[in-house]
Amino acid sequence: MKYLKKIGLVLLACMMMISMVACGTTKNDSATSNVFTGEAEGKNGIIKVEVTIENKEIKKIDVVENHESEFTKDVFTQVVNSVVAANTAEIDTISGATLTSSALIAAVADAVNKSGIELTAKKVDNGQAEKVEDVTTDVVIIGAGGAGLTAAIQAKEDGANVILVEKNAVVGGNTNFATGGLNAAGTKFQKEKGIEDSVELFIEDTMKGGKNLNNPELVNVLAERSSESVDWLTERGADLSDVGRLGGASVNRCHRPTGGAPVGDHLVKVLNKNAKEIGVEIRLETKAIEILHNENKVTGIKVQDAKGNEYVINAKAVVVATGGFGANQDMVVKYDAKLKGFGTTNGPGATGDAVGLLEALKAGFVDMDKIQTHPTVVPGKSKLITEAVRGNGAILVNREAKRFIDELQTRDVVSAAELKQEGATAFLVFDQNVRESLSAIEKYYKLGLLTEAETVKELAEKIGVDAEELENTVNTYNTFVQNNEDKDFARANMKTELNKGPFYAVEVGPAVHHTMGGVTINTEAQVITEAGEVIEGLFAAGEVTGGVHGANRLGGNAVADITTFGRIAGANAAKSAK
Repeated sequence: MKYLKKIGLVLLACMMMISMVACGTTKNDSATSNVFTGEAEGKNGIIKVEVTIENKEIKKIDVVENHESEFTKDVFTQVVNSVVAANTAEIDTISGATLTSSALIAAVADAVNKSGIELTAKKVDNGQAEKVEDVTTDVVIIGAGGAGLTAAIQAKEDGANVILVEKNAVVGGNTNFATGGLNAAGTKFQKEKGIEDSVELFIEDTMKGGKNLNNPELVNVLAERSSESVDWLTERGADLSDVGRLGGASVNRCHRPTGGAPVGDHLVKVLNKNAKEIGVEIRLETKAIEILHNENKVTGIKVQDAKGNEYVINAKAVVVATGGFGANQDMVVKYDAKLKGFGTTNGPGATGDAVGLLEALKAGFVDMDKIQTHPTVVPGKSKLITEAVRGNGAILVNREAKRFIDELQTRDVVSAAELKQEGATAFLVFDQNVRESLSAIEKYYKLGLLTEAETVKELAEKIGVDAEELENTVNTYNTFVQNNEDKDFARANMKTELNKGPFYAVEVGPAVHHTMGGVTINTEAQVITEAGEVIEGLFAAGEVTGGVHGANRLGGNAVADITTFGRIAGANAAKSAK
């Protein structure tokens, strides 16, 4: 299938062998019915399957253990149906969920290998490119991530007919991987907890974090309408009742699900459900290849589906919500050569496809060289440890077992400090108190990312740093907590002493996380040309846009951005289409 990467059974079996456990039924060459067990390492842990083989045909696949995100349910269904139809594990992975689908395919391959039964692959007719009729709608939205789903819901609720296209086989985009939360000021949840915050303070923090390169008008809108965004999501079923603090924030304003669970896949589930219920038409594996226009007014888009069919979606308004380009190493290096070779926390779909489409319309761009690295990513695994772990009390130490930074500084500052340490990484250290305060940590524990020890001394020995020095560092930090003053780095928000075993550590370092630059928009989410003119009927929201975050994005501001400007883009697109 188009946009999918071919993964063969033999290659997968070799790549996944280390993670597969030799279990299952004894090899059997008979034509009787048997159930065989296989497993492989997924994105978030082991995926285990039971494969029923009858008369040398795969009849049934049950996923009996799975730690993947909510959005992967549809991925599992697609993979299972494809394997059963083809009677082989030599199938394509699913675009937008490569790691998860690869692991599921590998688990099935493991079960088939253990069966010892030779399967004969069936020819599956996936269809050929053919002429597809053009369609017409009021509003077409490119990209079904958080911004696109939000815009689609708002436009549909405002009376427009909406088609939402997504190049991947699943919705959610990078929002699926968002961990922290949504920054908002003056919300009902803050008031319930006695947190004093203001729009003015939110603006001040955001401008400071962005080194004042942000567009002040966009930041004002972000902050002023952030509380509305929390209410809007809550009214549609989201849980944002827990409020914490991320780097660069003066107060607790990061809204997330109860217990501090990751916000991303929760919001995608809520938004996708709402979009389907109100009749938004979502076309997956449909890639926008051109934005159509007549003079300075857009008239729709040209797309290509999974079979290679090209057709036109005529529309009175277009919303671009395709995300950033953090997973496109060539584009990252084009704008910031220092980031060559860096890993990324982004999903595979964050490739900056819309840049070329918008350049063809002479759209303006801003801050394209401003690319953020996240400081707490597990080296070699691209597993992001949410900033909330630091917000809830964790510290960073180097290989000398010493703190070297205020852990709640902005991401660019912490990343730069890490790169100056030996090995260009650090250890995130915390205790059982922190673990119990944040449910997101349980995922890291289940994935085996954490080193655990009953004492600080034992933890130091396990991670290879000086035990006496680490004990001194932790004791000194605890004294700072007691006195509510960090004499070394002036850290605020020292929530708890690190004094309850077990103790935990995970090695972390910087990886490409967010691209602050993008297409130029105004406060109505309208796309602006290089000459400063509005392109009629064209709107944009989310990471594809520039100007909101300046030189550096604060944690929690991306989800605020996609929701706030997604709503604005959707509402104005619907209005434009009338």
